[in-house]
Amino acid sequence: MEQEEYTKEEIDWSYIEFIDNQDILDLIEKKPGGIIALLDEACMFPRSTHETFAEKLYQTYKDHKRFSKPKLSRTDFTVCHYAGDVTYQTEFFLDKNKDYVVPEHQATLIASKCHFVSGLFPPLPEDSSKQTKFSSIGARFKQQLQSLLETLNATEPHYVRCVKPNNLLKPEIFENQNVLQQLRCGGVLEAIRISCAGFPTRKPFDEFLSRFKVLAPEVLNGSIDEVAACQRLLEKSRLKGYQVGKTKVFLRAGQMAELDTRRNEVLGRSACIIQAKVRTFYARKKFVLLRVSAIRIQSVCRGQLERALYECMRREAASLRIQKEARKYNARRSYGLLCVSAVSIQAGLRGTAARKELQFRKRKNAAIIIQSDGRRYVKRRHYRKMKKAAVVLQCAWRAKLARRELRKLKMAAKEKGALQEAKSKLEKEVEELTQRLEVEKRMRGKLEEAKTQETMKLQSAVDEMSLQLQETKELLKKEREAARKGLESGSVIQEAQVIDQEMSGKLTAENEQLKVLVNSLEKKIDETEKKYEEASKLSEERLQQALDAEAKIIELKLNMQRLEEKLSDIEDQQILRQQALHLP
Repeated sequence: MEQEEYTKEEIDWSYIEFIDNQDILDLIEKKPGGIIALLDEACMFPRSTHETFAEKLYQTYKDHKRFSKPKLSRTDFTVCHYAGDVTYQTEFFLDKNKDYVVPEHQATLIASKCHFVSGLFPPLPEDSSKQTKFSSIGARFKQQLQSLLETLNATEPHYVRCVKPNNLLKPEIFENQNVLQQLRCGGVLEAIRISCAGFPTRKPFDEFLSRFKVLAPEVLNGSIDEVAACQRLLEKSRLKGYQVGKTKVFLRAGQMAELDTRRNEVLGRSACIIQAKVRTFYARKKFVLLRVSAIRIQSVCRGQLERALYECMRREAASLRIQKEARKYNARRSYGLLCVSAVSIQAGLRGTAARKELQFRKRKNAAIIIQSDGRRYVKRRHYRKMKKAAVVLQCAWRAKLARRELRKLKMAAKEKGALQEAKSKLEKEVEELTQRLEVEKRMRGKLEEAKTQETMKLQSAVDEMSLQLQETKELLKKEREAARKGLESGSVIQEAQVIDQEMSGKLTAENEQLKVLVNSLEKKIDETEKKYEEASKLSEERLQQALDAEAKIIELKLNMQRLEEKLSDIEDQQILRQQALHLP
């Protein structure tokens, strides 16, 4: 199968010779002529025995190279296996092959509530239950082998071969020849030879890249072709003898282990870097935590020290106060003793003096009573005078406050009247200014109309004078032409001279009159232009005055609004003051 896969993948390889056991497998399990099939057939006949079964085997496989009959036995047969010749005895073949569990009994045991009993009899597959009720041990063993082969073909198994080191079954004894014979009979040496000659390790491109891309991550930079990426990866790994097929990478024995070793090294270095970073992070975190804890401990310790110092200072102050109170108490106590002593002495002395003065005091008490009555009378009179003076002062002070408030109210009233007068005055000024503005606007309109009319009149006069001047020029031109023609004719020379002198005199007089008229018209035009300029300047001044008047009107309106607000505030203040005065 491996060599078929090599051919399918189109890799460079040489054919490997190996021993094929297919003929032995066919001898044992092939239908309908295999040993197991003949055994089942013999079990189905009730009169069959192991002798008849052996005779049937001899007849069927008498020419088979892998099957032979022993010379000294009538019922035994020998099969030439890969490991060597094995002789089988058919005495109990039929009985052991028939030793099966009835399906009804097996179903009953499977339904047992005891897990151990139910686990001993696994359920049969559905296809076997649909067959005949006869089910031999060989057929079941064959089905189990078939399912095992299907499982192995669907997976990638790794075999562990168990080897017996010695026949004595004792530890620390290793028989080389026995172990070598076991490995040779088990096909391990042949498998190793085939594996070393071929490519025992094969991986699809995607799986190979996903597993070993850590060895050379740069092979995937900008590369989409998996074949080229695998080729570059193997070249960078410096392996020899590998093959790259259509869908897989084929490696020699040991190359996968070498790649895994390199991969583990890379992953180990990466893990070391990650561990270093993580340890750095945790160390820094621990350091920060320790620093914060140290700062907190220091703050707690300093607080404790400060509290202890404060407690010491408080106790010192308390002790000082206690000492002061104790000294005060001792001083008061000694003073009290002294007072008691002095009082006792004074009592003795005063007792004698008191007894002497008792009579004097009795006489004096009467005088004191009289004096007390007199003084009581004087004090009561003084108290009444003081009470009357306080009431008078209070009345005077309240009258003064009332007069002050009255003065403020009068001033507010006067201010209100003045504001109202100013308001009315401003309103009159606004009306006058608006009237003046309207008059100015009307006068300006009239001036503009008169100006336009006068300019039209002057323009018409100028046009007439220009027409008259043009007519006179044409007449002069015609007369000059007529005089020229008369001079040309000789008969009327003298008459023409006389006529020319007269005509020239008239024309010169008319020409001078026209010049005077033109000069007068030019003067009138200049005067009208000056009047027009003066009128325009006057109109501009009046327009500016009107604009100023409008601005003043706006300002006066704003002042009026402020005065009205001030008047309303004054009225509110007067109302509040009156309310305050009327309050009890």
